[in-house]
Amino acid sequence: MIIDGKKIAAEILSSVKEQVKALPFVPIFCDVLVGEDPSSTQYVRMKAKTADDIGIKFLQANFPESISTEELVNEIQALNKTPGLCGLIVQLPLPKHIATQQILDAIDPSIDVDCTGTANSGLFYNNQSKLEFPTAKAVMAVLNSTGLDFSGKQFLVIGQGKLVGLPVTKLLKNRGWEVLVADSKTENLASAIKEVDVIISAAGQPGLIKGSAIKPGAIIIDAGTSEQDGGIVGDVDSQSVEPIAGMLAPVPGGVGPVTVACLLENVFQVARLKK
Repeated sequence: MIIDGKKIAAEILSSVKEQVKALPFVPIFCDVLVGEDPSSTQYVRMKAKTADDIGIKFLQANFPESISTEELVNEIQALNKTPGLCGLIVQLPLPKHIATQQILDAIDPSIDVDCTGTANSGLFYNNQSKLEFPTAKAVMAVLNSTGLDFSGKQFLVIGQGKLVGLPVTKLLKNRGWEVLVADSKTENLASAIKEVDVIISAAGQPGLIKGSAIKPGAIIIDAGTSEQDGGIVGDVDSQSVEPIAGMLAPVPGGVGPVTVACLLENVFQVARLKK
């Protein structure tokens, strides 16, 4: 069974749209884009359309690739003061000469809807945050959509990056589930893949998981993305995995659309608190 991320996203967005209508003001969501990377530009455009569809005003702040860290910090600090602003994110990756964490930490924590700033990340890992990392939140929404009881099941999270792997692992453990983790240094990854019931892959390594490697009936959530031949691909070789897996959330069309919905849900959460 292929898990339809677009359907899950539509349900979340429908709910958020109704709640946004009830707000006494129109919340604004700002996306900072540095340079003209085609895939980043396309992703920003998609977020703009989705935000507009549910009644959230979208503000795009474009800056040249040559901008310095100090200049970008100043620009973000100015954007923080935008009246009605309920979400501010910076499109990653940034050019190599820019100090990424310094930029993310310049975002006012109260509107850091990506949770990438040091302050909000710390609150999240201490179970004190009102917001969750959008992609990690999306993975949990995908799991919830299956209607399955995961108690007693063994999870494997492949990749321990700041945006997906680490926060997903935290959210899974918060539910009391048994979670194994793996990264580029893990030995015997193949045997772990073969034994577990649920795999969440966020390695960014195309073709990492093939059908012959997984346990029959396993649930596979592909949260890894890479550019290949001008398109976006995941970690999972869907063609070989689909006949073996019990359920598969593929790339594209799985976690991706849900992530955008969860990001905008975070924007609403900020707006609700401002009210």
